[in-house]
Amino acid sequence: MQHLDIILAVVGALALGWIADLLTGGRGIARTLLTSVTGAACGWFLAVRVFGAHTMDDLGWVVWAMAGSVIVLLVYFLTRNKR
Repeated sequence: MQHLDIILAVVGALALGWIADLLTGGRGIARTLLTSVTGAACGWFLAVRVFGAHTMDDLGWVVWAMAGSVIVLLVYFLTRNKR
């Protein structure tokens, strides 16, 4: 399948967001998923466009996307306002 890596990255980012939401109390799945997908997009952008470390033809950028998702989720949960 030609676009399997893109599907894998999207599903991975959604899964990371869902797991992060479950681990932190499950009070805002939409915000957590949006944060996770945005982090994955940032990881892809860094790997493919900024550093040129990988191309869309290999799976290396998926690892960067998942790392970006994890980093952005950590920053999100460290800096969010808890009322």
